[in-house]
Amino acid sequence: MSEAQGAYDHPPRPLAQKLGAILWPSFFAAGVATMVFFAFVDPLLLRDMTFPSLPMTRGLGYTLGFFTFWVATASSSLFTWWLLRPASRFNRALPPER
Repeated sequence: MSEAQGAYDHPPRPLAQKLGAILWPSFFAAGVATMVFFAFVDPLLLRDMTFPSLPMTRGLGYTLGFFTFWVATASSSLFTWWLLRPASRFNRALPPER
């Protein structure tokens, strides 16, 4: 790799920074989605429509809903992070043939 090409590459980020960039925004978005969703939907009525035999309280329904939203929004953040990685790290020249 030439020096000019390496000057524009970003240094590797620590794992804690990568996880924070994915998990914190998704945590916030999941909290907002949970509040909006459960402002209109009762978790016990939702349970009665989907899994009526499942023993569940409202608190457990809110908790399961939050973690479901968090997984969905974390997946979105992870996919965005994956798409925004610098191409220079992955598009390396092939080694010369011998």
